[in-house]
Amino acid sequence: MKELTKAEEQVMQVLWDLDKGFVKDILAQLPEPKPAYNTVSTLIRILEKKGFVGYQAYGKTHEYYPLISKEKYTRQFLKNFVGNYFGGSYRQLVSFFAKEENMDLKELDQLL
Repeated sequence: MKELTKAEEQVMQVLWDLDKGFVKDILAQLPEPKPAYNTVSTLIRILEKKGFVGYQAYGKTHEYYPLISKEKYTRQFLKNFVGNYFGGSYRQLVSFFAKEENMDLKELDQLL
């Protein structure tokens, strides 16, 4: 599964929340400053080519929906992140954040 750009991920976050929607629906949910309608349309077509988005055609308009669940993408993203930055070790990941956040033993115990 390919990773998403920030803009693609932003569109997917909206689609995951909406379950399905037209470009205008997705655009309405994006934060300010809103991108142009054509930009959102292009991002959706890219997501479609990457296999993240499907659509139902209604004449000339399309209603889009996610093909990949948020959970599945998150799982793969985290797996890649841990692999790329922590040698595939979740122990190293937890150790890194424990040191960065100055976590005490009680907080670490709550994590586990």
